[in-house]
Amino acid sequence: MRYIWQHIDTIISSYNGGVPLTHYLKNYYKLQPKLGSRDRKILSEMAYSWYRCEKGIVSDISFEEKMRICLFICNNRQKYILSFLPLDWEDTDTSSTEKNLQYLAAKDIDFDIERLFPFSESLSNGISKNDWLHSMLVQPDLFIRVRKNTQKITALLEEQNIPYKFLNEHCLALPNGAAIDKLLPEDSYVIQDASSQATSGYFDPKPKQEWYDCCSGAGGKSLLLKDIEPAVNLTVSDKRESILHNLKERFKQYRHQLPKSIVLDAADKQQLAVNLLGKKFDNIICDVPCSGSGTWARTPEQLYFFEEKIVDTISALQKQIATNVASCLKEGGKLFYITCSVFERENDEVVHHILKNTNLQLEQKQLINGIDKKADSMFIAVFSK
Repeated sequence: MRYIWQHIDTIISSYNGGVPLTHYLKNYYKLQPKLGSRDRKILSEMAYSWYRCEKGIVSDISFEEKMRICLFICNNRQKYILSFLPLDWEDTDTSSTEKNLQYLAAKDIDFDIERLFPFSESLSNGISKNDWLHSMLVQPDLFIRVRKNTQKITALLEEQNIPYKFLNEHCLALPNGAAIDKLLPEDSYVIQDASSQATSGYFDPKPKQEWYDCCSGAGGKSLLLKDIEPAVNLTVSDKRESILHNLKERFKQYRHQLPKSIVLDAADKQQLAVNLLGKKFDNIICDVPCSGSGTWARTPEQLYFFEEKIVDTISALQKQIATNVASCLKEGGKLFYITCSVFERENDEVVHHILKNTNLQLEQKQLINGIDKKADSMFIAVFSK
C-alpha cells in the first residue's frame, strides 16, 4: 500500500482549495489511470478526512500518523480503510466521533476542536459553535425530495438494500453516496438537502402570482416553488448564463413550464432596472451567494482553506442584492432572504441592513439547524412590504 501513501501525499501537498475537492480528485484520477476503483475510494476517504480533522490535531507527528488519526476520528471503518489503522484501533466503539476523540485522548493524542476554526466569527442564534464544529467531523446524509411514486421509490431502494428514513412525507434521508441516479425514475425525485426543503414551509404561493428568484442558480428553490404551485408566473435571474441553461434543463426534466430567465447581476441596480423595466413581483426569493458555512460538513476543504476577510466581501454583496431587489416588490408582497450560512454577519447583520435601508418589515427569521438530522444548516428571514 506504499503507493497509496505516495498518492495521498501528492494530493494533499498539491491541492490548494482553488477548485472544489471533488473536481480536483476527479481530474487527478484521470491523470492516474492505473488507480483502480478501490484505490480511488481509499484516496477520497483519506482526502476528505484530512480536511475535516487535520487542523485539530495538536501533536507534532508525521503525515501518516496524522492521516490515521483523521480516518479514525471520521469513523472510516470500511474494510478497505481498516488496513491503514493500527490493529488496536479497529475494534473500538465507533458509535460517535466523541467516543473516538475520548479514545484518542486516553492514548495521549490531543485533538482541539477549536483549532478547526480559529476565528472570531459569531454564529446566528439557534446553533452553537461547539455543535457546528463537531458536525464538521461527520459526513452528512444524502437527501431527496420525493415528488411522486413514493411506493415505487421505496420498493426500489429496498430491492437494492439501500437504507432510508422519512423525515416527513416528501423528505427522504439516504446514506451519502447511495447509487440512486440510475435506480430511481429521474422525474420522481429531486436531490435537495433537508434544510433547503424546509424553506418551502415559509412560501405560500397562489396561482397566477408573480414570483422572482433573483439569484436562482440551478433552480433548487424555483423547482421547489413550482412543485408546490405549478401555476405561479416565475421569473428567474442569475449572472451566469451557463447556470441558467442548467436550470432550464432541470425544468424540462421535471416537466414544468420554463420560467422567464434573465442573465443579470442582481447586485447591479442598473442591470435590474434595464432588464426588469420596473416590473413588480408578489414575492421574491433572495437566495444570495454566501460563504456556505452551513454546508461545510459536505465540503470540508472550504473550512480548511477559509479566510475570514471573505465574509466582509460576501456580506457587502448580500446587502447590495437584498436592498436592490426589495424595490421590485409589490405592496403587500414578501421577500424571502435565504443563505446557507451560519455566520451572523451574513444573516442577522444583513437583516438589520434591510430594515434600515428599505421600507420592508421583518415578519420572522430562523436558523434552520440541520445538525441533528445530518443535514445542512440554513438561514431564512421573511420580510413584508
